[in-house]
Amino acid sequence: MNGMNIHLLWFVFTSVMFVSTACGQQKEQARLSDSLPFVIQDSLKPLRTLVDEKLQKELIRKLYAKPKWNRLINQKKMAIGIVDLRDPYQAKYARVNGNVMMYAASLPKIAILLAAEDALEKGELEETPDVRQDMRSMISRSNNEAATRMMDRLGFKKIESVLTDPKYDLYDDDYGGGLWVGKRYSKFGDRYPEHIKGLSHAATVSQVCRFYYMLAFGRLVSYDRSKQMLEMMGDPELHHKFVNSLEKIAPKAKLYRKSGSWQNFHSDSILVWERDGHKYIMVALVEDPDGEKIIRDLAYVVEDVLRSYPSLNPDKKMN
Repeated sequence: MNGMNIHLLWFVFTSVMFVSTACGQQKEQARLSDSLPFVIQDSLKPLRTLVDEKLQKELIRKLYAKPKWNRLINQKKMAIGIVDLRDPYQAKYARVNGNVMMYAASLPKIAILLAAEDALEKGELEETPDVRQDMRSMISRSNNEAATRMMDRLGFKKIESVLTDPKYDLYDDDYGGGLWVGKRYSKFGDRYPEHIKGLSHAATVSQVCRFYYMLAFGRLVSYDRSKQMLEMMGDPELHHKFVNSLEKIAPKAKLYRKSGSWQNFHSDSILVWERDGHKYIMVALVEDPDGEKIIRDLAYVVEDVLRSYPSLNPDKKMN
């Protein structure tokens, strides 16, 4: 075989390999972005390393344009976090008052859910119909009795051990604390407050964003347990705050959500997923009598922020 034929065969071989690799990458990209939890074989980049300065500046500009919001943010009575997942390989993160821990009412019930899934995985809790029903009820309807029963099954120490596990670090002294559940959702029972501010039911938007981020990529407990948690959090039965707005903004999107309210403290957290459109995480904590309305309005502002900042993948634009 002469040199020309060898070069020709090498050209054909390398061309085939290039096309095959490209097709494989396209299939992996489609697999990653078309279902939840997302499938990614590589190690997951820490969310804190994905802060995008342009997205951050646009978020701040939009928020500070509203005088009341500006004031609440400066008083550390309003915190917001968003994660753009339109291109999951290139997720982008922005936050305001990200490490400011606030009372979050029922939102930290997601911590009970995580601890329960961890206990189920380790055989520390039996997966009975009653347990599954309570897990769903405390999330979808924010049922306090169901949440209290789950806490009694798990105990404060178990919940704390999961939240402070280095695998998650969802409560971390170095980042202002984070998710915490230290009191039954009942008038009766002992308090087991976190030690930074002495809060019984606490959160920071950064830690809640991290919770949803790891959940979206199947990194909470295990891929199958993450999938089960998404099922528990999907199709919320309370239609206020973020859900009230998103049912108008993105009526076809799947919503995975947990919120909370008590007196002037209002919180909401949501993973919005739509196959050919909206893909993002949004979290808000507000201390104000009008917090419910602020959170509803915030959903529209976040939509504007994301629309003004196009995804790296032009085929995955928001509607």
